[in-house]
Amino acid sequence: MNTAMTKEELARILDQALQDVTEQTAGVCLHQGDQPPGEDLCTVHITFDKGFSTSLTLCADTSLLARMARNSFHEEMVTPEDLEEFSKEYLNVLCGKVTGAMYQSTQIPAHFGQPVFYHGRYEPEGQEVQFVLTYSDEQSKGAQLIHHVPCPGGDEGIPNES
Repeated sequence: MNTAMTKEELARILDQALQDVTEQTAGVCLHQGDQPPGEDLCTVHITFDKGFSTSLTLCADTSLLARMARNSFHEEMVTPEDLEEFSKEYLNVLCGKVTGAMYQSTQIPAHFGQPVFYHGRYEPEGQEVQFVLTYSDEQSKGAQLIHHVPCPGGDEGIPNES
């Protein structure tokens, strides 16, 4: 993703997709800001394994993800398993929207793997942060969408031919 389009264009696509998907699936409005998530975090990570050699990480306050899951499932309470299931499906939907928008822009088909859920903050090995989009909701709970690219000396995010 980092060579087929500008960083600014990709950030715009990611921002629009995240705001749309969050409102549609969870009924939560997120707006960009500069307040990072707090200490009680969950992270969902997904790697693009065809088309682009990059990954996305969503790191968010657990309470924000729990509220999104409750809204999505129309439940008063969610279990830790519900939270994990929602978070992974949310990132799947988000990445589906992102790959569609990227294809329209680049004509490069992309495919992403299965999302992986973590309690706490997760940093993928062999990749570095290209940029971070920081969000908060009306209750000042935060989330960050982090775009990672291969560390220098890797394949630099060049589209895969396979």
